[in-house]
Amino acid sequence: MSSEATNRPSQKLSRRGLRLTGIAVVTILVVTVVIGLIARATQAKSLKTWTQEQAVPTVAVVMPEPGKSGPVLDLPGQLQAYTRAPIYAQVSGYLKAWKTDIGTPVKAGELLGEISTPELDQQLQQTRADLASAKANADLAAVTAKRWQAMLVSDSVAQQDVDQRTADYTAKLAQMKAAQANVDRLEAAKAFARIVAPFDGVVTARDTDVGALINAGGGTGPELFVVSDIHKLRVYVQVPQRYGPSIRPGSSAVLTVPEYAGREFHAQVVALSNAVNATSGTTLVQLQVDNGGNQLMPGAYAHVRFDLPVDAAALRVPASSLIFDNAGLRVATLGTGGKVAFRKVSILFDYGKTVEIGSGLGADDRVIDSPPDGLKDGDAVKIATEDTMAKPHEKA
Repeated sequence: MSSEATNRPSQKLSRRGLRLTGIAVVTILVVTVVIGLIARATQAKSLKTWTQEQAVPTVAVVMPEPGKSGPVLDLPGQLQAYTRAPIYAQVSGYLKAWKTDIGTPVKAGELLGEISTPELDQQLQQTRADLASAKANADLAAVTAKRWQAMLVSDSVAQQDVDQRTADYTAKLAQMKAAQANVDRLEAAKAFARIVAPFDGVVTARDTDVGALINAGGGTGPELFVVSDIHKLRVYVQVPQRYGPSIRPGSSAVLTVPEYAGREFHAQVVALSNAVNATSGTTLVQLQVDNGGNQLMPGAYAHVRFDLPVDAAALRVPASSLIFDNAGLRVATLGTGGKVAFRKVSILFDYGKTVEIGSGLGADDRVIDSPPDGLKDGDAVKIATEDTMAKPHEKA
């Protein structure tokens, strides 16, 4: 009896322990499953939040800035002598001699060459002989008229005869003056046989030689010599119509030429054509540069740099902020509520890394730099902070 009573309580205890153990295991399993479900839900929510955050692009925003200095306009120019005179022959003949060659400095009136004029010399001799004959006839007519006037006092001759002798003297005197004028004309022409420099300068061309046949004529015949005054030079530049109003007489420019690399010459605007060439769309600007050392040569090519004035209304933005597509040239700005707003703009000047905007943008507009592809009007964006911008660098 005692052994059976002892076994019964132990069996009851073991069954109870097993039940408690089972309940504990089930509870643990349930808790584990619940924790797993909660963790998965939390992770899914976090992933959804992260995905939504990543769907909103992060952009860098810059503010338009006024220009601190004006644009630089670099244009090709042509150097010309301050004064250039092509020398043509005014009498025909043969070149007897030339006295100066190219590159020779000359003074005003200095002899450049001489023309032999045998035909003109013969004409001059003939006109001088005609003048002598006319003078003799005039002298004889004067004496005759004087005598007839003296005889008129004594009523020895008629008044009609005196008038005829006086008229003959007047005609002979006119013939003598005509002959004198003809001599003076040919002597003046003979003086042109001496070719002289019209002003102080340099002989920049000689297109004749001894024995060459010379034909008289202004711009029709060949140039015998060219004398140029190069103590100052004129510089001619074709300026685009857009920048014409920015360049006025008195404006300064910097001149560079290939033969003096790194050296600058200072020029000044002296005149403008005040007209636009319909073919090229440019206006002609004339500058003047000092050439006291005769280092610059007329006819040479030069680079002319204009430092244009600052446009107070113009704003500068990074060139990377520009968008050019089928909608035209635009920039993306950050509008109200962090939404994208596109603005159509026009460029005044391109500085490379930055551009000067002429219209379409205000000083208070926030411009998106390097806008991502696919950005549309009204899209929401986030502004990148310094920490955000540093993250890619830290990961790298």
